[in-house]
Amino acid sequence: MVKQYLETNPEVRAALETGGAVVALESTIISHGMPYPKNVETALETERIIRENGAVPATVGIIGGKLKAGLTEDEIEHMGKSPDIAKVSRRDLAYIAAKGLDGATTVAATMMIARMAGIGIFATGGIGGVHRGAETTMDISADLEELARTDVAVVCAGAKSILDIGLTLEYLETKGVPVYGYQTGEMPAFYTRESGFKADYRFETPEEMAGILKTKRALGLTGGVLVVNPIPEQYSMDREAITAVIDRAVAEAEKRGIRGKKLTPFLLSEIKEVTGGDSLEANIQLVYNNARLAAQIARAAV
Repeated sequence: MVKQYLETNPEVRAALETGGAVVALESTIISHGMPYPKNVETALETERIIRENGAVPATVGIIGGKLKAGLTEDEIEHMGKSPDIAKVSRRDLAYIAAKGLDGATTVAATMMIARMAGIGIFATGGIGGVHRGAETTMDISADLEELARTDVAVVCAGAKSILDIGLTLEYLETKGVPVYGYQTGEMPAFYTRESGFKADYRFETPEEMAGILKTKRALGLTGGVLVVNPIPEQYSMDREAITAVIDRAVAEAEKRGIRGKKLTPFLLSEIKEVTGGDSLEANIQLVYNNARLAAQIARAAV
């Protein structure tokens, strides 16, 4: 039944059928994360970096109700230029597909479609998590629940620093999702390399992580794995300065009553404005860094 909705790019399908390395990528970073044309340029450069490191990129999105595991360059351009593409998570997937609409996939939806297509590794910027004040608002990203149930390894720069990172890690622990730090024992915080919170385990090489993933499969363990990769040092922002900026943005969002799907884009936009664009450049560079590591792990895992 899934086949009538799922379309796997021929290059991606060929790689999967021959045991090649494939890395999934999300599409909300194209449609909702950056302005045009920087969004399209970043998406295509990310794909190039994955190829350069020995894997096939599969940017995931929904076009005309079809779940696409591997967008074409024209489809990426469409995603980047169209202002009204829906942001799609798990709860939205059936509606968007049934109605034949276009949709940009979040971390959760990208994980789902990647798994449907047989792709086990996914690179993104940062995951969603438990929002500040969630003890009263119950604002918790669907990304965390998807990590608990969907067998995909997600490579990211940690949880977005607009979140409550301590509670995010507690949630992941409760759901049995391991957090592996690449050459670090600390959970990075998206724009910064440190958060003050520990990762569960540290690994030193892509080959070591590939071995852990193979062992997980051999043991029949289900659910996702979170691989956290600190932003390159030269692009890391000052922790105290960016925390102050985020605190002001969160207070402004609360004042305006901004919640749900609109909250993260609003906060990132506010941060970009205050930092004079430095946060956008940091965002781009950490995505490239995560794509590189994901490709290297994928290649070592085949």
